[in-house]
Amino acid sequence: MEVINENSAMLSNYEVYSLLTDIQAGRGQNKPNKHQQQLATITYETIKYLETKPCKIQSQESIVEFMKELEPYNLTKAEKVQILNLCPTTAVEIQLIVEESEERLMEDQIYSLLEVITKYNPTEEEEDAETEPTND
Repeated sequence: MEVINENSAMLSNYEVYSLLTDIQAGRGQNKPNKHQQQLATITYETIKYLETKPCKIQSQESIVEFMKELEPYNLTKAEKVQILNLCPTTAVEIQLIVEESEERLMEDQIYSLLEVITKYNPTEEEEDAETEPTND
C-alpha cells in the first residue's frame, strides 16, 4: 500500500496498520535503521495498539463493501472513516460521531447503520463463536 499524498487525505486505521506493518517488515518503505530508533519505537507501539482494534481483521475488500453500504446514510467522509475506525456498537456512539445526527438520521436509520457495522466488524464474542468447534 502506498500513500500518494500524505497531506491530502484522512487515513483509516487499516491503512495506517498496513503501511506500518510493511515498514516493519522492510517492504516498500525503508525499515527504520539504527539512527531512527525513535521511529522504530513509534512504529512498533502503533502496530501494537492497532492490533487491538478492528482494523486488524479488516481487509481492503471488506472496507470497499462497507463504504458502499454507508452511502444511503449521507455521511461525510470524516464520519465514515470514524465509523470504520471506531466500529461503534451503540446508538449513543453513532450520535457522538455523526454531527447533528438527530436532524440527519432517523432512529431506525441509526439501528440499521449499527447492523451494517456489525455485519462488517463482528464483535470478539461473535468471532469466538464462529471459530469455536460445535459439540454436536
